Parts: sequence; structure tokens; C-alpha cells
Amino acid sequence: MKLVSIDTIPGQEIEALGLVKGTIVQSKNIGRDFMAGMKTLVGGEIAGYTEMLNEARMIATKRMVDEAEKLGADAIVGVRYGSSAVMQGAAEVVAYGTAVKFL
Repeated sequence: MKLVSIDTIPGQEIEALGLVKGTIVQSKNIGRDFMAGMKTLVGGEIAGYTEMLNEARMIATKRMVDEAEKLGADAIVGVRYGSSAVMQGAAEVVAYGTAVKFL
């Protein structure tokens, strides 16, 4: 499945099949929270959270691709990611775009 952030695929005629999305709500664990708290004292990247959000984006992307495959799509254009805190200690990651078929 080809994923692009632009709205077209150069050299391809496409037909839009519809919006597809994948979401996940990921929570932090106590070990990560403790280490993150310690890291805020000295500054720098909080690697545990970076890994958690990277994993969440991969899962959201897979769910979006699965939805597109059910529609018979060849690609997804206009791919975007978003995230938000849904409660203390948990974040939602969403991946979305337009499923398209090559003509």
C-alpha cells in the first residue's frame, strides 16, 4: 500500500474511495512516568515516551491501511497524523487519509 502526504500520486490517475482512519489510545506506565519525571529535572528527550508514541503511530497507520484494504484501495493520499490527551496519562493517536484506487 502506497502512503503519501500529498493529495495526488504523480503519474497516476486515481479515484477516491473515501476517508480511512486508524486510532489508538495509548497509556503511560508507572515506570515510564517515574523516569520521565526524573528526566524533566535535567532536560532532554524522554526516550520512553518517544518510543511509546512511535509505536502508537505504527499501530494507527496499520489500522488505517487495513481499513483502506477492505475498500480495495491501492494507496492512501493526504495522510495526516494527530494526537491529543484524552485523559491524564493517556494519549490518542489518529492516522487518516483518503483511500484511492488507480485507474
